[in-house]
Amino acid sequence: MPKIYSLFINSLAIAIFAYSTLFAAAPSDNMIIKDSLDTLISDFEKSETAKNPIKSGQLGNIAALRMLPNVSFKAKKNNEALIESFIQRHLALSSKQMDENTKLNYELLGFVLKQKKLMFPYDTDRVPFTNDSGFFNEMIYISRQTKFDVVDDYEAYISRLAKLPRYFEDHKKNMRRGIDTGFTASTVIMPGIIKVIDQLSKGDPKEHPLYMPLKNYPDGINVKERNRLNTLGETTIINSVLPAYKNLKDFFEDEYTPKTRLNIGIGTDNSNREYYKALIKYFTTLELTPDEVHNLGIQEVQRIRSEMDSVIIATNFEGTFSDFLTFLRTSPQFYASTEKQLLKEASYLAKKIDGRMPEFFQTLPRLSYGVIPVPKEIQENYTTGRYWGGSPELNKAGNYVVNTYDLKQRPLYNLPALTAHEGVPGHHHQIALSQEIKNIPSFRKDINVSAFVEGWGLYAEKLAGEMGIYDTAYNKFGQLTYEMWRACRLLVDTGIHWKGWERKKAEECFFQNTALAPHNIKTEVDRYISWPGQAVSYKIGELKILELKEFSKKQLGYQFNIREFHDQILMSGSLPLNILDRKIKKWVQEKL
Repeated sequence: MPKIYSLFINSLAIAIFAYSTLFAAAPSDNMIIKDSLDTLISDFEKSETAKNPIKSGQLGNIAALRMLPNVSFKAKKNNEALIESFIQRHLALSSKQMDENTKLNYELLGFVLKQKKLMFPYDTDRVPFTNDSGFFNEMIYISRQTKFDVVDDYEAYISRLAKLPRYFEDHKKNMRRGIDTGFTASTVIMPGIIKVIDQLSKGDPKEHPLYMPLKNYPDGINVKERNRLNTLGETTIINSVLPAYKNLKDFFEDEYTPKTRLNIGIGTDNSNREYYKALIKYFTTLELTPDEVHNLGIQEVQRIRSEMDSVIIATNFEGTFSDFLTFLRTSPQFYASTEKQLLKEASYLAKKIDGRMPEFFQTLPRLSYGVIPVPKEIQENYTTGRYWGGSPELNKAGNYVVNTYDLKQRPLYNLPALTAHEGVPGHHHQIALSQEIKNIPSFRKDINVSAFVEGWGLYAEKLAGEMGIYDTAYNKFGQLTYEMWRACRLLVDTGIHWKGWERKKAEECFFQNTALAPHNIKTEVDRYISWPGQAVSYKIGELKILELKEFSKKQLGYQFNIREFHDQILMSGSLPLNILDRKIKKWVQEKL
């Protein structure tokens, strides 16, 4: 999983809200007459940058580097009004003549605006976190994605840290609104979150994770300036960061957790059931009902289970399916003995896949990626692996982030599929290409269609088989375990939030059908509890890409070229599935 892009999608998995005080008014008739798509796109992009100081700072705005987003209710309502005005301007342009590229820009802008509006009625700011990510730990990610070259960069970073108390207070106000309206996180995910916050609220300030950038300076900054910045940073950690986390911990323990929902699912009343249906639409981009998603999950689990049985036969294992899972979960041969060994194996696999990429892709990104461990301060409740996006503008590589916590829960037979998903040909390849596309509006580089991005990641796991990466039956079973994991998500997510499943039933799908480690299963179910709807996007997206691949092969016959097909999928950026479907079928017709 983005993944990173997890809540940190593209650059931040958590949504970033307005810090400007833009008051949107409905466009006048005169504005509509003079309006153009280029003007509308420009206005939209400026507004998105203005309300996101993280992105604005990365693009060179020195003042923004000192700021954190304004997540106040007033900023939220102002932003909603602004988006509504953009929607009206967009509708007014519908009758204009457009060439194919312009029409695609128009459709994608409309998609982005409608996606934003789809969530407005549900005031999602009231729960600004999942089980492992959110406002409480996003500065750990931001600190690693910030460029530090000159003294001003360090001073700006320290100034941003000093604003954490205000930032947390605004989020607490939103969560109190959630308490008052009965819209909260589930009780079961709170202990892990509180544990992370507690760790960030104490200790030696010079060993705090947010102090880490002050331990590395470029040669151009002299010793006197380094000492001054270190003192300023230490003081800010002591006076702002540690108290902010201590107050947040007290809030979560004393005020918020006692009022969290006892049910693990949200679908306990009509309002939240409508919310869940909207989430399914939001994350899949298709008109699917929760019941249709659930039934698809049943079909996929049965199909994959049959493939798994065939692989077990190939290993000559004597015993039941359950016995084989126990063998995989307990045999030392399948586990690294040190964190370094796990990271080395992940790095080796990453380079092994790199060596096959030109055979399957016409276009490769210029941006490289590395392999790093999940930071220790967040690893216990974090997913097995994730992709943290890089930035060509900041000369920052992407990173495939591997969780090295509790090595006996990190089986090596899953690592090839995980590497293909998070690195190449998965998230790094797809996201870096999107960042490097020429001659498109910048908003298109930021589009994150979960069904496309995560669907591609899951498709990449299967493609790694064609690349020859699964060189043992156990590694192949690991790939099928990951595919089964995503099929079970269709059942578990809808089961929890639509059908009223309890946690034990949700975990059974994974325990009975996959070789996932128990700790991984626990953190994954926590994730589905805390992030309704998102988990179904993987399988839905993968199945659409596979459907289009088979369609193209059947129609084109000997004309089909896998490298060309992959470029057609990826080189327009992240797309809603209906637009992707139309694009590939148009390409096929043109080739015929």
